[in-house]
Amino acid sequence: MTWWRRLVGDLKARNHLDTYALTVVVFTFAILSLVSDALDDDLRWAVLLSGVGLLIYRLTLVGATPAPAELLHDRTVFEEVPLPALLRDARDVRVFAPSAVNLLSPQTCELLRKTVLTRRNGSVRVVVLDPAETAAIAIAARQLDDSLEFPIQRLPQSLASTLERLKLIAGWGTEGAFAYRLFPYNPGFSLVLVDPEMPHGRVIVEFHGFHNPSTSSRMHLELVAGSNERWYRYWVRQFDRVWEEASVPEILTRREKP
Repeated sequence: MTWWRRLVGDLKARNHLDTYALTVVVFTFAILSLVSDALDDDLRWAVLLSGVGLLIYRLTLVGATPAPAELLHDRTVFEEVPLPALLRDARDVRVFAPSAVNLLSPQTCELLRKTVLTRRNGSVRVVVLDPAETAAIAIAARQLDDSLEFPIQRLPQSLASTLERLKLIAGWGTEGAFAYRLFPYNPGFSLVLVDPEMPHGRVIVEFHGFHNPSTSSRMHLELVAGSNERWYRYWVRQFDRVWEEASVPEILTRREKP
């Protein structure tokens, strides 16, 4: 069923729609030609020649297809493509990170307020570690803090700062929807998804590794919709699973009660 997954992936990403549309037309006319003589010969030739022309055109594109964009980066790539450029027209932003303290800076939070959260159908969802899981926090701190050559912050304090910020954002009352949840342990990666269900969607995966000079030197890969449908959808589903397994903070649970 590889062909079926490829077809579904192309349709979701809106790739090769002209080819699929003409293929349907050609096969339809081929079937009608077998069961009926009512079709005009000129019409048959027009459809046939259109199919041949599109095939030749596609063959000319094989050699002209540009090389795929660089997938592997570290955080310095955001100096070339800063977050404002990614979030300017975004409507769906999803974040999972141990503390997200670097991503959710005051500047980024203000940017989200002025972009995604100003839109009625805008949505921002954030998942960070649960500070109540003290054993998991201690292990994550060993991995993320103690293994750095040049640490500049500590996980427990960073997480506390982020949670205070998330509580404040949850009370903004913006047009767009905002929610955050808590995850019980660190699976070893962070995620940033921007409009993941759209043709221009983007998924950024950062791997924490074991030893790094600094947090900014961690490797991350960047996937765009339609580039590699299997792994693109894989990481989108990873966030969805994390969101489903994460718990709603007690302060929000109390707020939802009548």
